[in-house]
Amino acid sequence: MASFVAKLTFREMCVVLREQRGWRQAHDFFSWMKLQLCYEPSVVAYTILLRAYGNAGKIELAEEAFLEMLEAGVEPDAVACGTLLCAYARRGRHGDMMLFYAATRRRGVAPPVSAFNFMLSSLQKHRLHGKVIQLWKHMMEMEEANNVVPNHFTYTVVIGSFVKEGLLEEAMDVMGKMRASRLIPEEATYSCLISLSSRHGRGEQVVMLYEEMRAHGIVPSNYTCASLLALYDKSEDYSKALSLFSEMERSRVVIDEVIYGILIRIYGKIGLYDDAQRTFEEIDSAGLLSDEQTYVAMAQVHMNARNYDKALQVFGLMRSRNVKPSSFSYGALLRCHVAREDIAAAEDVFRALCKYGLPDVFCCNDLLRLYVKLGQLEKASAFILKMRKEDIQLDEALCMTVMEVCCKSGMIADADKILKEMNNGGVTMKSSTMVSMIEMYARNRTSVMQEQDSSSKALACQTDSSALNAALKSLLDTPGGSSIACQLIRKLAREGRTCEAKFLHEQLTQLGVKPEDSATATLIVQYGQEQKLHQAEELFESESTSFPIGAPVYNAMVDALCKCGNIEEAYRLFMKMADQGHSRDVVTISILVTHLSLVRRFASVYTHTATLLPGKFQEVENIIHGCFHGEVELDTVVYNTFIKSMLESGLDKHLFLFISVYGLGGKLDKAAEMFAAAQELGLLIDEKIYTNMLNFYGKAGRHQEASSLFDRMKELGIMPGKISFNSMINAYATSRLHDEAEIVFQEMQSHGQVPDSTTYLALIRSYSESRCYSKAEKAIQMMLSSGITPSCPHFSHLIIAFLKADQIDEAQRICGQMQEIGVAVDLACCRAMMRAYLEHGRVDEGISLFETTRGSLKPDSFILSAAFHLYEHSGSEPEAGDVLEAIGLHGASFLRSLKNEDLTVRRLKLEGVFSTAKELTRVLPSSICKYGDITFLVLPIKELPAIVPFTSASGRFVSTFLVRYIQLGRFSETFR
Repeated sequence: MASFVAKLTFREMCVVLREQRGWRQAHDFFSWMKLQLCYEPSVVAYTILLRAYGNAGKIELAEEAFLEMLEAGVEPDAVACGTLLCAYARRGRHGDMMLFYAATRRRGVAPPVSAFNFMLSSLQKHRLHGKVIQLWKHMMEMEEANNVVPNHFTYTVVIGSFVKEGLLEEAMDVMGKMRASRLIPEEATYSCLISLSSRHGRGEQVVMLYEEMRAHGIVPSNYTCASLLALYDKSEDYSKALSLFSEMERSRVVIDEVIYGILIRIYGKIGLYDDAQRTFEEIDSAGLLSDEQTYVAMAQVHMNARNYDKALQVFGLMRSRNVKPSSFSYGALLRCHVAREDIAAAEDVFRALCKYGLPDVFCCNDLLRLYVKLGQLEKASAFILKMRKEDIQLDEALCMTVMEVCCKSGMIADADKILKEMNNGGVTMKSSTMVSMIEMYARNRTSVMQEQDSSSKALACQTDSSALNAALKSLLDTPGGSSIACQLIRKLAREGRTCEAKFLHEQLTQLGVKPEDSATATLIVQYGQEQKLHQAEELFESESTSFPIGAPVYNAMVDALCKCGNIEEAYRLFMKMADQGHSRDVVTISILVTHLSLVRRFASVYTHTATLLPGKFQEVENIIHGCFHGEVELDTVVYNTFIKSMLESGLDKHLFLFISVYGLGGKLDKAAEMFAAAQELGLLIDEKIYTNMLNFYGKAGRHQEASSLFDRMKELGIMPGKISFNSMINAYATSRLHDEAEIVFQEMQSHGQVPDSTTYLALIRSYSESRCYSKAEKAIQMMLSSGITPSCPHFSHLIIAFLKADQIDEAQRICGQMQEIGVAVDLACCRAMMRAYLEHGRVDEGISLFETTRGSLKPDSFILSAAFHLYEHSGSEPEAGDVLEAIGLHGASFLRSLKNEDLTVRRLKLEGVFSTAKELTRVLPSSICKYGDITFLVLPIKELPAIVPFTSASGRFVSTFLVRYIQLGRFSETFR
C-alpha cells in the first residue's frame, strides 16, 4: 500500500474497495481495511465485498463474509441480502437461494426488485416455473408494504412462466397488471399469449391480442403468425387464413417452415395431395425441413389418402433426422398404427403420449376401438376407468365405443343410459354389445337376489328381469342368437359365476328355447367342482324332463358325481349312458377310472388288505373293455390310470414311470423305494433312470446318496453321459461342496465329455455358493474361451453371492462385465441389485440401474416400488410420479413396506451413528432439508433440533452438533 492510502477515510476506502477488479484484490484490501483505525463494521463494505465474491462465483467466501457481518453485529439490509440472493441465482444455487430467501422473509427484509428479477430469471432459465409463480405471489404480497414494484422485465418473465405452465387465466391477469402500469409488452409476450389462447380455443381472445399488438405498431413474428394460422386452420376459416397470408406479404414477414407446414395441412384437408407432396419436397430441398409439425402434416395427408406405409415412411424420415417428437406427432402416429391394427406399436405410442398429459378424446377413441376390435377387453376396461378419473368429456364417437366396454365391465347405469340414447336415435345394437348387456343384467340380477328382500329391491329385480328378457328376445331374433346366448352361459359357468349362468339358463327355458347340451354340461361340471351336487342333480333332472339330453350332459353328470364322491352312482350312470349308445368322453372315462382306483386304494389302507373290495378293479376293467369294444379312443391319462390300478394288483409294469412321477412330485423316499424294488426284481435299469435319481437326490441336498448311486452306476458298467455328470455337479453345488464338484468336472473332461452351458452353470453355482468368487470368475472365462456365450443366470449366481456378502461394488463390476459382452440383466438379477441398493441407501446407483433396465424388463412390482422410493428420497418428485403411474398402468402392486425404514436412517445406521434400534426409535420421526450441497437430517431432541449433515454424493457421515433452528434467522450460530 502506498503511504497516502493510510490517509483515506472509511468512505473513501469503501470507494477503493468497490473499484477493485478481482475478488482476490477485494479480499486483500478488505482485510487491510479492518486493520485501520478508522474502520468500523458497516453493511456497505460487506455488501461491496459480497458483490465481488458473487460476481466471481465464490459462494463459500460470500457466505463466510455474511456470517462475519452477523458476528460483527451488523444487521444485513435489503441490499446486502439481495446481493447474496443474486450470487446464488447467478450460479444456479436455487436450493440455497430459496432457503436464504425464506430466512430474509422471516426477518422482515424485502429484497429489491433487481434481486427479485435475478431470482425469477434464474429459476425460469432452469425451467422451475412453479417457483417463479411462487416468488411472484410473494412479490404481490409485499408490493404495497415494502414498495416492491415489478418492472417491465418482471412482468415479461412471470407471464412467460405462467404460459409455460399452461395457466392462461393467470397469465392474462398479469398482463392486465402490466397494462395498468402503462408498460407495453414485447412481441414475444404477445406471441406466447396468442399461442396459449389458441391452444385453449380462445379465438376471440387471440384476435383481441393480435389487434392490440398491431395497434402498438409491433410487427408480428413468424411464430405469432403461425399460431393465428393454426387457429384458422382448426376452425376451417380459410378466408381469414388467406387474409393473414396477404398481410404477412405486405409486412414482409418471411414465411418459415411452420407456416409451410400449415399450408401442407390445408392442402391435405381439401384433397390436394399432390400439391401437399410438392410443397413438402420444396421445403426439404430448400433445407427448411426441421420441425416435427411439418413432418406430421405430410404424414396426415398420406393417412387421409389411406397410404399408411408412406405415412410411416415420413415418421421414419423424421426419426432418422433426429427430430424430437411431441404429443402432436405421437397422436398422428397412434392413428396410423391403429389403422394398421398394430396393437403393440399403438400402446407404445400411447404410453409416450401420456408423458405429455392425457391425450385428447380422438386418441382415446382410436385406442379404445382397437382394443375392442382385437378383443382386449381387460385393457379396454382399465382404459375406461382411467378416462373417468380424468373426467374426460366423451364425444359422440367415443360414447359408442365406451358403452360397449361399460356393458362388459358392469357399469349398469352408464350402459343403460347409452342404450336408451341409441334406441331413441334408431341405432341398431350389435350382437356382441347385446351379449355384454345381457351379461351385465344377469350379474346385477343375481346380486340383488342374494340381498335381503325389500319392496324397492324387488322393483329393481323386476326392472332388471324385464330388461334382460327384452335384451334376450332381441338377441334371439338375430341370426345365431340362440348359440350366442349359450356361449354366454358356458362362459359364465367356466368363470365360476354359476348363479348368473343358471339364471340365464332358466330365462332361455322360459322363453321356450332349449339350451344347447354343451351349455348345460358346462354348468353341471362347474357345480361338481364347487361340490354342489344337489344343484347339479336338479339341473340334470329338469333338463332331462323338459328336453331330450345328449352325451355331453351325461358325461358332465358323471364328472360331477365323481367329484362329489358318489362313485357308485357315477358308475351306474356311466353304464346307463353306454347302454343307451351315447358317446363316452375320454376325459370322463379318465376321471371315473381314477376315482374307482382311489376308492379301492383307500379301502385297502383302512382295511389293511387289498382283497376286501375286489370288485372295484373289476369295474375299472369293465369300463376299459367296454371302451375297447365300443372303439373309443383312449388317451395316455386313461392308460396310465389303468396301469396304476394294475400295479396295485401286483403287476410291475410301468414301475419306472412312477419313479419319475414320485421324484418330480417331491416324494423322494417313495421314488427311492420303487427304485430299490426295481433293483431287487432284477429289472434292467438304464442311464436315464440313474440320471433321474441323481437329479432327485441333488435337488433334495442328499449328495451322499447321489455320490453312492453315481459310483454304483459306474461299477455296473454304465458310463455316465453329459447329463449324468451335470446332475452330479449340481448335487454338489446344492450342498456347497465346490471341491467335489470340481473333481467331477475334471472327471467329465477326462471321459471325453465336452462341458456345455448347463455344466458351467452348475460349476459356477458351486463356486458361488461356497464363496469362491475368483474360481467362479475363472469358470466364466473358461466358458468364453470355449466359445460358449454365458447367459444371465451364469453371472447371477456370482452377483447374488457378492450381494449376500455385502460386496456391492464387486457385484456392480460383474454386472458391467456382463453388459460388455452383450448379456442383458434378467428380472431376478435386477431385483437382487435393487434390493441391495435400497438396503444400503445407494440411491444414485439404484436410480441408474432402474433407468438402464426399465425398457428391457417386464414391469415388476418390487422394482417399480423400489424405484419410486429411490426417486422420492432423491427429491425427484416428477420421476416418482411417473413410476407410480406406471405401477397403476401395468396393474402392478405398490409395495409400501419397502419404506418401513427411511433410506436416510439406513444410511446413518450403516455408518455406525446409532448403535441400537432403541436410539433409532428415539430420534424418529425426522425431517430432511437441504442447504447448499449439504443434506440435513433434522432430528427433534428435547427443545433443540439436532442437525446431522452428510454429503449427498457419498453418504459419508461428517459430524453431529446442536444448533438453533435455522428458520429463526440466527445465522451466526447456524453457520458456526
